[in-house]
Amino acid sequence: MTLPSKGSPTMHGVFLPGDETAVIRQFPKPEPGPGQVVVHVGASGICGSDIGFIYRGYKTHKGLDGAPAYKGVIAGHEPSGRIVAAGAGVTRFGVGDDVIVYHIQGCGRCRNCRSGYFISCTDQPHKASYGWQRDGGHAEFVLVDESTCIPLLGDLTFVDGALIACGFGTAYEGLKRTGIRGGEDLLVVGLGPVGLAAAMLGRMLGARRIIGVERSAARIEFVKSTGLVDDIVVADENTTAAVLGLTDGVGCQVTVDCSGTTPGRSTAVECAAEWGRVGLLGEGGRLETEVSDTLLHKQLTLTASWVTSLQGMEDVARMLAHAGLHPEIVVSHTLPLLEADEGYRLAAAGAEGKVVLVPEGAPVR
Repeated sequence: MTLPSKGSPTMHGVFLPGDETAVIRQFPKPEPGPGQVVVHVGASGICGSDIGFIYRGYKTHKGLDGAPAYKGVIAGHEPSGRIVAAGAGVTRFGVGDDVIVYHIQGCGRCRNCRSGYFISCTDQPHKASYGWQRDGGHAEFVLVDESTCIPLLGDLTFVDGALIACGFGTAYEGLKRTGIRGGEDLLVVGLGPVGLAAAMLGRMLGARRIIGVERSAARIEFVKSTGLVDDIVVADENTTAAVLGLTDGVGCQVTVDCSGTTPGRSTAVECAAEWGRVGLLGEGGRLETEVSDTLLHKQLTLTASWVTSLQGMEDVARMLAHAGLHPEIVVSHTLPLLEADEGYRLAAAGAEGKVVLVPEGAPVR
């Protein structure tokens, strides 16, 4: 077993009290046990779920018996970095390897885990998410199970890896379930980090034209600078008419809602073409729709998706690396780890793009 680094036995990590602050604390540097590795964090993203379920006040997901999902551990479930120590029994990866960390460790035995969907592990006592039930990536080092490591390929950066670790994996799974194919028009509702991921991946998967819907003027200007969408429609009472006008009254063959809002989901449904496919990716809110004319008579298919599998995340990393695409284009703010409080303030206020934290002395790629 190799220790993570020389020098101080402690490291900085981020704790979320649930009162709209992010606190820097000292934690012991981790050491790997059997089947585990220590990753020197190169970058770690701030996720919208961190804001909604932890930062603003502890909430829980259905199925956790009312207990808060966050257990007071080091925050952050989107790390990428370099392995600096490996425990006994580690065989696929080794010291010096650059990895993305899939953000949940499941039991490894249930049907969902054996399919690679640790996110849907049915053995709750043995399911632990980084940054929620076990120490996460908003630190200088993070202890992870080898089974949750995914290779960081090609010339992907650590920031790229942090984005793949959650948002891009989520977008990929949602698009894959819609069956998007070459020559189709794609509508993305909500142009936050996941929405922009859907736009980049939709193009990679063959979308002919990408239309985005967004309410924030500042975010619209940022999205324009990325070049990831062909047209942007302002989210208001005229949104559906505007999208239909851009598509000669047909609508889009594939629509995805990344806003997690009731109006956003309605827009995704209303703007879908006949025989279209609608993907629901955003957390929160409700789905409210007229059924007969809007769903049945248009012959729509609706799918819902939560994160992706281990294999899915590895697949999307491989495809991005092969295509020479860099997810970090959707990052609007990169801050030092020690400025995590400011980073969380920016993310909670609706930053134009993704907010990423980088520890001092982080490995470079």
